[in-house]
Amino acid sequence: MEIFFLFALSLTAALSVNVLSKCYTKKTKAGYSPAFIFNTVTAITATIIFLISLRIGSVSSFTLILAVSFGIAIPTYSILTLFAFRNGPMSFSVVIISFSTVITALSGTLFWNERLKPLQIVGIILILTCFVFTVEKKENEKKASLKWLLLCLGAMLASGSIGLMQKIHQSSGYKDELNGFLIIAFSVASVLSAICATITGIKEKTTVFSSREKKRSSVILLIISIATGAFTAINHKLNLYLSGVIDSAIFFPIVNGGGLVLSTLASLIFFQEKLTKKQTCGVVLGIVSVICLCL
Repeated sequence: MEIFFLFALSLTAALSVNVLSKCYTKKTKAGYSPAFIFNTVTAITATIIFLISLRIGSVSSFTLILAVSFGIAIPTYSILTLFAFRNGPMSFSVVIISFSTVITALSGTLFWNERLKPLQIVGIILILTCFVFTVEKKENEKKASLKWLLLCLGAMLASGSIGLMQKIHQSSGYKDELNGFLIIAFSVASVLSAICATITGIKEKTTVFSSREKKRSSVILLIISIATGAFTAINHKLNLYLSGVIDSAIFFPIVNGGGLVLSTLASLIFFQEKLTKKQTCGVVLGIVSVICLCL
């Protein structure tokens, strides 16, 4: 029962991150700079929360190396995803990147001798189908290119590596160093995100806010960024722990697929976005797949 509660809490935190992120993008101008500033603030906020609430204790070289790698993977994933969205169709980008679930879901069977049951295989297939159905292509999206495809594949591998590193650490003899892992990882992510925000800010020669926006808007956006960082901290703390106590074929598809379904429903409820028949089918498939995986 405790595991289900933590799972629900993790998905709720992930949903909050997605909703707040969408609120931020709706209130800012297009470009890389606002996105990197947002990533920087959220990463720094999460780091501060970890430093205040967690005791780092002793950290082995194993945890240090893995945490630094994890901290590099987080902004790398964000950068590659942003460039993929900029250079090709966003809808298909989301689908390809989401297929990282296959990497993480099968990792337990390949590396940790976890048994993959028939119903779990059905659940994974349904999750992948859900990804394809839930995302709707827009008419004004850019055409696909080789550069775009490589960026998508890079983002997919970065996303998959984040999940794999969580599983590797929590399946090792150093899993009790969870707190130190998170603090080091997000400290690295904060520094790299700040560097990216500085570079893009200088290159684009623009501010986060348009000329019509006032000081009140900047305060609201700062609050949104900090709140996102708080929910990010909760989500990563729970996911890192859960990755070590739940089979990969169950944990990662539910985290990715369940998160996508909840985000789609949130768009319907909070942003009054209408779902097409295809997207509705995707949501239904996602719910069925989660049920299959839980069983």
